[in-house]
Amino acid sequence: MHLIRTKAPPFASLLSRLRRDRSGLALIEFAYAMPAVMGMGMYGIETANLAQTHLRVSQIALMLADNASRAGADAAGGTIQQLREIDINDVMQGVRLQGARIDLANNGRVTLSSLETNSSGGQWIHWQRCLGMKRGVGWDSSFGTAGTGSTGTGFAGMGRAGAEVKAPAGEAVIFVEVNYQYKPLFGTWLIGAPRIQYTASYLVRDKRDLSVNNGAGIDDPTPSVGSAKMTCDKYTA
Repeated sequence: MHLIRTKAPPFASLLSRLRRDRSGLALIEFAYAMPAVMGMGMYGIETANLAQTHLRVSQIALMLADNASRAGADAAGGTIQQLREIDINDVMQGVRLQGARIDLANNGRVTLSSLETNSSGGQWIHWQRCLGMKRGVGWDSSFGTAGTGSTGTGFAGMGRAGAEVKAPAGEAVIFVEVNYQYKPLFGTWLIGAPRIQYTASYLVRDKRDLSVNNGAGIDDPTPSVGSAKMTCDKYTA
């Protein structure tokens, strides 16, 4: 007796071959894993960029406080220094240059303050100068405006509550606050768009004439800076 072999139906033969075929397995696995891998990679890049931006902003705050604490021209035979508007403009230009890569001037606000002691021995903000286009709550000074604490002893100083910076009697402390709007690389869906804030302070290095220019604290000799004074009522880049 002879057995007669019958051919498998074409569809069944195709399924059999597909079960044995492993040539596209890696490609399929990669296709499944790619969204997760890309997501983790983008998140890693974004967080690294955010950390680098934090470092940049903190370094700008430190640099400005340090430079402004050293600036000034010798007066009275070199025994005292007078801070000038041109000195302020110069140190602010340094902020523009250092912050150019993150466009700090357009996406942030920098406040430079002189914290001193008033006639009652309390703390007060003698003057302020500003740079940056951002305005409103959270962008302008968080710790008081020029003239705050001019009388009495109720003003505790500048900085976080309970850890305020205070100026010694007869001296000045340069206090800097930098606020910056972070610009995400891949949109706000990963980590949002946080506002970065850093502060820094330095005691003025030399003996500074705090009453120069009829008590203004900053001199404006000839040639005058005039309308280019970087007062905090202006929002400029």
